Amino acid sequence: MLKNQFGCKVNRSQPYFVRIQVSFQQSAELVVVDFGKTICIFTEMKIFLRLSVVTALFLLITGKAMSQRNEYRDSVVQLYGVVMTADSLMAIPSASIIVEGKGRGTITNPDGVFSIAVLKGDRITFSCVGFKNRSIEIPRDLADNQYSVIQLLVSDTAYLPATILKPRPTREQFERDFVNMKIADDAYEIARKNTDEAQRRILINSLPADGREAINYQLRQQANKYYYSGQLPPMNILNPAAWADFIKAWKRGDFKRKD
Repeated sequence: MLKNQFGCKVNRSQPYFVRIQVSFQQSAELVVVDFGKTICIFTEMKIFLRLSVVTALFLLITGKAMSQRNEYRDSVVQLYGVVMTADSLMAIPSASIIVEGKGRGTITNPDGVFSIAVLKGDRITFSCVGFKNRSIEIPRDLADNQYSVIQLLVSDTAYLPATILKPRPTREQFERDFVNMKIADDAYEIARKNTDEAQRRILINSLPADGREAINYQLRQQANKYYYSGQLPPMNILNPAAWADFIKAWKRGDFKRKD
């Protein structure tokens, strides 16, 4: 027997038509109908319906996440094998195995063996200096989580243009050309010339001052003028430091006539 909030009783042994009326704002109602005539209405609290909806959504999201996780776990494949030459079947050490678009890879050991974890559908490129690149794709419908390959690389032959070497006609001509040959300065010789004191003095005297040097000199002159403003400037004729600078400039030849 079922009993609703109005005290109406319904016998379970008798056949009835049941209609469920759902309202998200108020409640859920279970309506018992007997040949078009409503017998009883059973009303439940709306919190029960809300909890049911939240539980269903949680189970749906959790099941989808678990399925995606299992799908990703099943897509991981252990790729292993050996890289060899196509003509002599010799192992190729230090060959590169790159997963395209993933930014990762590995190299072969001295025996040409390699092993790397990839995903189904990844494109793998095999490359080595002196050989042509080869690419393979991991099958998407691979049933197992392991995939082995024996990759053969073809030699990449590069043909250079012919170079003809001719000897000197005579020993005297070879010695003359060897002595008079002009060799370009290397980095060490260029650095030595740039740091030579005599070369730097020549550059200082010959090159004009740029805007920064000119304004700095003018600012220093103004600073000295303002420093002794309102008093007599010192007489450098009795200054030992000034005499020392004068003697150094005289020895350097700063006062020589420049033609």
